[in-house]
Amino acid sequence: MPDDVERAACVVLCTVPSEEVAVNIAHQLLEERLVACVNILPGVRSLYRYQGKLEDERELLLLIKTRRALYPQLEARVKALHPYEVCELLLLEVGAGAEAYLGWIFAETGQAS
Repeated sequence: MPDDVERAACVVLCTVPSEEVAVNIAHQLLEERLVACVNILPGVRSLYRYQGKLEDERELLLLIKTRRALYPQLEARVKALHPYEVCELLLLEVGAGAEAYLGWIFAETGQAS
C-alpha cells in the first residue's frame, strides 16, 4: 500500500435509497472530477438499527473509485447531495491493483500516475 496519500487509491462504499439519487450523486462526483468511476449495484437489502428501531430497507450500493487524497472533498459533497441524515460512507484502502487501472483513476481525478 502506498505510504503517500497522494499516490493511494481507494474505494468508498455508500448506500442510497433510489436509482435517481444514485445517478445524481454519481454524475455530480464525476463532473467535479472527484471520482473516476461509480458502480451502482441494485438489490441491496439493508437491515440495521437506527434511533432504537430495527430497519429493513431496499437500497442501492455505490462503489466509488477515487484517490485517497480526495476523500475529504468527496465526503463533503456526498453529504450535501445525500437525502439521509446519516449516510454510509466507508473508505476502503486499495493495497494493490492493475497499474493501468490505477493510472486511469489518477488521470480521471486530475493527477497523472
